[in-house]
Amino acid sequence: MILGTPPSNSPYRDAKHQSASQEDSLTAPETIWRPEVDTSGVDEKALMRRIDFYVIPWLAFLYVLSFLDRGSIGNAKLYHLERDLHINDKQYLLALTVFFFPYSLFEPVSNVILRLFRPSIWLSTMIFLWGVVMTFHGMAHNYGDLLGLRFLLGLTEAGLYPGIVFYISSWYTRKELGSKIAMFFSSATVAGAFSGLLAAAIAKMDGVGGKPAWAWIFILEGLITVVVSVASFWIIQDFPMQAKFLSETERVFVIRRLQNEMQFSAGGETFRKKYIWKSLADWKTWIAMGIYMGFDGPLYAFSLFLPTIINQVAPRVIIGFQATKSNLLSVPVYAWGCIMTCVVGFLGDRLGSRSYINLALFSVGLVGYIILIVSRTPGLSYFAVYLAVSAIYPTVANSVAWVAGNVEGSYKRSVTLAMAIGFGNLNGAVTANIYRSKNAPWYTFGHGIVLAYIAIGWICSLAFMILLRRENERRDRGERDEVIVGINNKLASPKNGCYDSVEAAQRDKGDDWSGFRYSL
Repeated sequence: MILGTPPSNSPYRDAKHQSASQEDSLTAPETIWRPEVDTSGVDEKALMRRIDFYVIPWLAFLYVLSFLDRGSIGNAKLYHLERDLHINDKQYLLALTVFFFPYSLFEPVSNVILRLFRPSIWLSTMIFLWGVVMTFHGMAHNYGDLLGLRFLLGLTEAGLYPGIVFYISSWYTRKELGSKIAMFFSSATVAGAFSGLLAAAIAKMDGVGGKPAWAWIFILEGLITVVVSVASFWIIQDFPMQAKFLSETERVFVIRRLQNEMQFSAGGETFRKKYIWKSLADWKTWIAMGIYMGFDGPLYAFSLFLPTIINQVAPRVIIGFQATKSNLLSVPVYAWGCIMTCVVGFLGDRLGSRSYINLALFSVGLVGYIILIVSRTPGLSYFAVYLAVSAIYPTVANSVAWVAGNVEGSYKRSVTLAMAIGFGNLNGAVTANIYRSKNAPWYTFGHGIVLAYIAIGWICSLAFMILLRRENERRDRGERDEVIVGINNKLASPKNGCYDSVEAAQRDKGDDWSGFRYSL
């Protein structure tokens, strides 16, 4: 296939709809970005390996820090955080909750800013700010301090995750997104595992400088983040149009490659408010929010309370069980989650179908939490935790790739992802309050709420799959065909839009273009 031309399944390429002049218009030089640049000498595999090296590892490391910083309060709690700040269980849960409101609400705004400015500037600035806030957590003296700092941490961390997801989708085709996002997101499981090890190590500093162990967890992790933010300014690459590690020929090749896979805005897009409104009016945005709700609520419940759950259940198995051992027992759980996330990510790219994977993963999650609800055997409950992590973390990566690959237009995609991720994260405010001390050690109430979230995710995934398939069928029948000047298409209707060229229709309509096919 010629880079820059519509896919073979486009109705404009169908013999039933096209004439010879139509075929010529699709392969004309003006439909190819920068036609004067010869990219025939570019080694695609070598180039993509280099892009992987420059883009993925550092982003994964940044997300490790992000997840580590936001979740470290769960580890700090085991080292007498509540006692030293004179707060009760309800106040602790409220401190967890307040993080999610600014974190969720600022995400759409942050993604638009990211698209307007360079990622190296915007992401580095956010990292520096939350590193400072994190450091000050270790200097909190009372409940008011903790509450204010958690709010600021949510505000300063807000744009990282949706920003990175959007950024990755600006480099890779739809067929590659699953494995790339899985490689990136698996760092969250690494963070979960490493947080237990790190907290256990830092706890040995208890009393140094007059600070308790929980304070040193915050201070050291915050200072590391600040140092990383300075390095990030030079390490984070910008979008393909501005990336310094690409030659001009390679840059053209990358953009043509994206456009050939229905990412028509890869060559640049001028900001217009209508792109935001198109995202808000798109049914995919709202169903995606339900899918994200289905895994983000359980994700935060799992990451914030896994040490506590293990700490309550495991003493029945291991004599003399303490906070440090509890943190260490969470390590293999997260390690398994990391493996499963990567496996599922690569499987989704290989199969090219993410809908059935989503349904299967949510089903595993349902089984895991049903076991946690009914089990009164510590060993069985610990096994169910592995089922839970096998479902939650891989579903995040698979769903993100699924949604991102079905929204075209860089600004529209940035808003849709931020809306879905933001709403999903907002549910963390709910699940941060469901594991209460009075329900220990089995936490039936909390597990029941998580089970309901997973059921919502399963239902929304099924609805997303069915509606995408129906829309593809409508496009196959020509019901969405636009009127294109110079092309004789009897199925075209003015209600679908009138354009001077196929390229104009692609750029204006994005994934609403009749030639765009949704991936299932």
